[in-house]
Amino acid sequence: MLDFAIFAVTFVIILVGAVLYLYPSSRRASGIPGLNPTDEKDGNLQDIVNRGSLHEFLVSLHLRFGSVASFWFGGRPVVSLGSVLQLQQHINPNHSTDSFETMLKSLLGYQSGTGGGATESVIRKKVYESAINNTVEEKFPLVLKLVEELVGKWTSAPEAQHTPLCAHLLGLAMKTVTQLALGETFRDDSEVLSFRKNHDAIWSEIGKGYLDGSLEKSSSRKAHYEKALSEMQAVLLSVAKDRKAQRKQTAFVDALLQSSLTERQIMEDCMVFTLAGSVITANLCIWALHFLSTSEDVQDKLYQELEQVLGSDPISLDKIPELRYCQQVLNETVRTAKLTPVAARLQEVEGKVDQHVIPKETLVIYALGVVLQDSDTWSTPYRFDPDRFEEESVRKSFCLLGFSGNQTCPELRFAYTVATVLLSTLVRQLKLHPLKGQVMEVRSELVSTPKEETWITVSRRKQK
Repeated sequence: MLDFAIFAVTFVIILVGAVLYLYPSSRRASGIPGLNPTDEKDGNLQDIVNRGSLHEFLVSLHLRFGSVASFWFGGRPVVSLGSVLQLQQHINPNHSTDSFETMLKSLLGYQSGTGGGATESVIRKKVYESAINNTVEEKFPLVLKLVEELVGKWTSAPEAQHTPLCAHLLGLAMKTVTQLALGETFRDDSEVLSFRKNHDAIWSEIGKGYLDGSLEKSSSRKAHYEKALSEMQAVLLSVAKDRKAQRKQTAFVDALLQSSLTERQIMEDCMVFTLAGSVITANLCIWALHFLSTSEDVQDKLYQELEQVLGSDPISLDKIPELRYCQQVLNETVRTAKLTPVAARLQEVEGKVDQHVIPKETLVIYALGVVLQDSDTWSTPYRFDPDRFEEESVRKSFCLLGFSGNQTCPELRFAYTVATVLLSTLVRQLKLHPLKGQVMEVRSELVSTPKEETWITVSRRKQK
């Protein structure tokens, strides 16, 4: 069976074997409507580059061909699904792997499982998720402490001062993830800054340099990326070795060390959590505060819930499920910002969507960014409206997309926890205001990120 790493291979345009010469009549995936390859070698790669991102390409593809459409990565046909109904129909028994994690591991050149088949993949997934959950429970006071430090800094600043969301919240996410994942060594800001330098160098190329092939065309950029990746891996391996010798059991890496995973697998899982956990957490918090700053009514409603549930007490892990409106705010943030606009799975057995047959070993793209703003599923889809999640049908659609319920990726669940702590602490003390004249532009890659720094101002909330 072809490994999912073909996804990464097509992005860097390294095709295994010769590209088959395809006759025009066979240039669509099993008759699914879509684009013919514009280039014999690269397929529709240049079309994706011309659109600016894979998400924007998928928007135009589904607008033209409907909710089930096909295109080409190199010499390989790809099927994209762009509506809730079609995603619900899609049959893929490979639920042992998470689609976002699979994409990220493939781009990094890692294996998703343990190398021993589906059963081992399930075991590894459970170890990974359990390690994150246990660490959050054990280290929740630390999460609260780091959030309170940031909110304290904002509270002490002059009210007219512009606050840079991206810089501050990526810093918060990086501190939180590294200390929870790798231990107390990363209380030292210099360690976090060194880690962040390599983290940024790696992430800036994932989904960008791979997509347009530019990484392979620039020897200096490729060398910089490979150096950062090598240094990051060396740090993770060193941390794991030290923690194993100390026999500590308070961090994410410690839980992995108690399992049967190899040293290499532990390093890979630490890489995925620190990379994805930091970026998803930071951007969920950035977008949530941005949207709150533009909606005083939503802020006030959230404030009322926080006062009712928490009073003057700090947030605790057991109180989070009671903050239903806060959950709605975060759900709507994910939807409106298209936080993770693309996911993918390999069709392990032949499947069918509508009248279309999807052959075995076809790469199936979940065009989540398209679905999250589909007017047939969401009323006024471009409006930030947390109240929409009061409807059961809306919550069900969101769950089907993998953003809530059992199919939620563990990094996003972690991000929800940190974001809830942030909102519950911040909104009870401060009011958020948008910066006049600021226009938000989105960079849609593996995680939707503001193209430029995002600014707000804050004012102290009057206590009753």
